[in-house]
Amino acid sequence: MSRPKYTYEPIKVPRFEEANGFYTTPQRSRVMQKIKGKNTRPEIVFRKALWHAGVKYRLNNKQMVGRPDISIQSKKLVIFIDGSFWHGYNWEEKKDKIKSNKAFWMPKIERNIQRDAEVNAYYQEAGYTVFRFWDFEIKNELGICLRKVLSHLEVHYRYP
Repeated sequence: MSRPKYTYEPIKVPRFEEANGFYTTPQRSRVMQKIKGKNTRPEIVFRKALWHAGVKYRLNNKQMVGRPDISIQSKKLVIFIDGSFWHGYNWEEKKDKIKSNKAFWMPKIERNIQRDAEVNAYYQEAGYTVFRFWDFEIKNELGICLRKVLSHLEVHYRYP
């Protein structure tokens, strides 16, 4: 699988460093260091539910574009579980609420949104089914999210 080609200019995200005018307190640095990019609570909860339903999968496959949280390549299925802040849930309403370091966070989150769309398009063109769930959906509606994936597998592959 080759990487997606851009049909437009990707949003440029400035590096978050003091030389660029972005300042942070030591306390904020400690908080930010604890934020995980994989094996988050929603991911673990969803993976356990899939496993208990008898679905075998691969985690964070580095060989796949966008490094899906969960992938089943034999079924051409990828699942992403997105954090609502990092991936811009309800972005048009929430972007005005960012108070500090706007010059960094605005392009950062907008680039994440742009990249998510690129990855979705890439997999859809390759014949994959893409599921994207928000972290709060997994927390509040785990059964609905799980049923969507299982229904897709049952209808298309008579699985599990």
